[in-house]
Amino acid sequence: MPRPPDLSDPTAGDAAVEPAVVETDGLSKTYPGVEPVHALRPLRLTIRRGEFVAIMGASGSGKSTLMNLLGCLDTPTAGTYHLDGVAVAGLSRDERADLRNRKLGFVFQGFNLLARTSALDNVLLPLLYDRTGRIRRPRERAVEALTRVGLAHRLTHVPSELSGGQQQRVAIARALVNEPAVLLADEPTGNLDTRTTVEVMALFQDLNDAGITILIVTHEPDVAAYCKRVIELRDGALVRDEAIAPRHDARRDLAALDAAPAASVTPPDTRPDTPPVTP
Repeated sequence: MPRPPDLSDPTAGDAAVEPAVVETDGLSKTYPGVEPVHALRPLRLTIRRGEFVAIMGASGSGKSTLMNLLGCLDTPTAGTYHLDGVAVAGLSRDERADLRNRKLGFVFQGFNLLARTSALDNVLLPLLYDRTGRIRRPRERAVEALTRVGLAHRLTHVPSELSGGQQQRVAIARALVNEPAVLLADEPTGNLDTRTTVEVMALFQDLNDAGITILIVTHEPDVAAYCKRVIELRDGALVRDEAIAPRHDARRDLAALDAAPAASVTPPDTRPDTPPVTP
């Protein structure tokens, strides 16, 4: 008997679709105790190559738990998880670390850069942990990653010599240097001002347009509005999974900010249900 369509996959039923890079079935996480905490209830989810997905939810909704499971940073209580075709269940700690290094790139709210290390050497760090021998010319690869995020002129600068937006660009370059199957970003704009947030989202949109699969954890609707799909969790359960159409164009919003008089710049309202306000 054929398997019914996956209702958690917006592309289910399409004649031609990209392969799944994230696929879970019954994935859950429960912390035992006198009163067990169901951090993530059984979840069936498919994310395909080239998608740009926002994972939303209030504090305690389960979005960070889901990100940790998808990032192979934690193990589930039950269920299965395939990352770019690899079954994660049953892998040893070292095997998960190798898989993480080959298939995933991470971007964090706090940048997590080494303070006394240049942008170039910060980006080189993940390549030092490669044990497969697949990475050729690591220094050239790091330079290419920094060039891709617009920092070819900041290779030798340490974090204290960079703005917050530039530091986040270094972190994004570091996440890209291994050419991961999925880029996972956990509140990547949480420490940034409004304009820099739009700049970073414009970069993410450019990367996604180039074919990179991106998952962003955020509690901000204006950030989610730049993605293509939104997944919302509440009390550990999936309550919404839908396409964002039309999504907001970060480059257009940046142009609107640049065109506004300096004394009256008002960030565009980019909530999913409200069109951007142009000056």
